[in-house]
Amino acid sequence: MQVQRFDPFTVLARMDREFDELVRRGWAAGREKAPAMAGFVPAVEVARDGADVVVRVELPGVDVERDVAIEVDRGKLIISGERRDERSEQAEGVLVRELRYGQFRREFALPPGVSPEQVEATYDAGLLDVRVRGVVQPEPATVRVPITTARGESAKVVEGATTSKQKKESTTA
Repeated sequence: MQVQRFDPFTVLARMDREFDELVRRGWAAGREKAPAMAGFVPAVEVARDGADVVVRVELPGVDVERDVAIEVDRGKLIISGERRDERSEQAEGVLVRELRYGQFRREFALPPGVSPEQVEATYDAGLLDVRVRGVVQPEPATVRVPITTARGESAKVVEGATTSKQKKESTTA
């Protein structure tokens, strides 16, 4: 009887591949491109920078010139693309595979009136920054409106001012 050495990492790697394949088949039911449904969703950070909004998308290993599209359509900012796996499917020596590949699409609602000319994008060190200029409108200042009473008199809206009833009482005294 030959003794075989047990390697838990080999078992884990096989289970990981089988689970990925099961998920791909389940999500791609009725679709032609099963590998494209591998579940790649890039992380996103949305921040305000003055009157601009910056959407930062984490896209390491993506050829943005070839595989990423940014669109403004019907009040939405749409960032879509694909992270391609250029290696062969049967890579030798891979024990655990956590990197995800495939197509992705992220959509963000825009305020009314945003045009494509207000959107610009830069890519550096695996981060795609999409800046939408002039989106954040300054909040209007609060204005107090004077209230006119039934007698046709208007009360002052200055802090510390007396009401019209107090004025009448002070003038008759």
